[in-house]
Amino acid sequence: MRVYNGGMTRREALGALGLLALSSRMAFGAGGAQQAGIALQLYTVRDAAKKDLEGTLKKAYDMGWRYVQWSGMPNLPADQIRAALDKAGLKCIACHTSIEAFEKNFDEQVSFWKTVGNKDVAPGGMMKDCTKDLESWLKGCKRLDELGAKLRGVGMRLSFHNHAHEFEKFPNDPRTKHQILMDSTKPENLCAELDIAWACAAGVDVPAYIRSLKGRIPVVHAKDVLNEAAPAKPAKGAKGDGKKHTLMPLGQGQVPWKDVFAAGKAAGVEWYIYEQDNGKGEVWDYVKTSYDFIAKQSL
Repeated sequence: MRVYNGGMTRREALGALGLLALSSRMAFGAGGAQQAGIALQLYTVRDAAKKDLEGTLKKAYDMGWRYVQWSGMPNLPADQIRAALDKAGLKCIACHTSIEAFEKNFDEQVSFWKTVGNKDVAPGGMMKDCTKDLESWLKGCKRLDELGAKLRGVGMRLSFHNHAHEFEKFPNDPRTKHQILMDSTKPENLCAELDIAWACAAGVDVPAYIRSLKGRIPVVHAKDVLNEAAPAKPAKGAKGDGKKHTLMPLGQGQVPWKDVFAAGKAAGVEWYIYEQDNGKGEVWDYVKTSYDFIAKQSL
């Protein structure tokens, strides 16, 4: 093991440089423009991680990733997660976790995720007992707003991750469920962790929607999708928009990335987290293709 000046190993030195780079990237320049960072949503490589977590994290680092979102990973104590990330030279900047866990034991969950090292937390969607109707949805909005205020008080930040169905509507309200959520919570208490592919699949004008969330969209899921005509005879009882949505490596779908990145700059996006729930071929191939695409962008 090679040791550098000051007693740091090579990996520790790279980690220190990474933190310095992060500080520089997150700072506002003379022109007021903010440079966003990129990260890998580990849910993308969940199957590989179940077999070999250490090898998976190392492979992500070797590919070029330096920051990750913890989701879909093996269930480990916080100190073991942090040790595994530190060993790989990776930093966790966000996580997906349940709201109910925070509601049940707030202090324990705060301690857990602060040990892991991230300040951004998000549920994977609205709590299941708050989806039945508009009244239930509004109760969920209230719970999220209250939790977001508590998290803000301890230096953490709550966001909401969407799928396509959050852009559907309840009867007798012209707004989408997502817009109701944004309208019913305070911007300082709840942000949008916008999943770009699912918003696109729902027919949302993604660049325009990102701009409408200015100051309230620090983290997005950079995900690409092809929206294609579905088979002529859909399954009995099938719901949806009559299209087939296929997740793709970044730059190979229908997301207008140039416009998305421009909107992200205007809205203050801090992190683009690449995620791909599934894909054709070997997972590491589309992770590499997506890294090569996003790493060369001017964010």
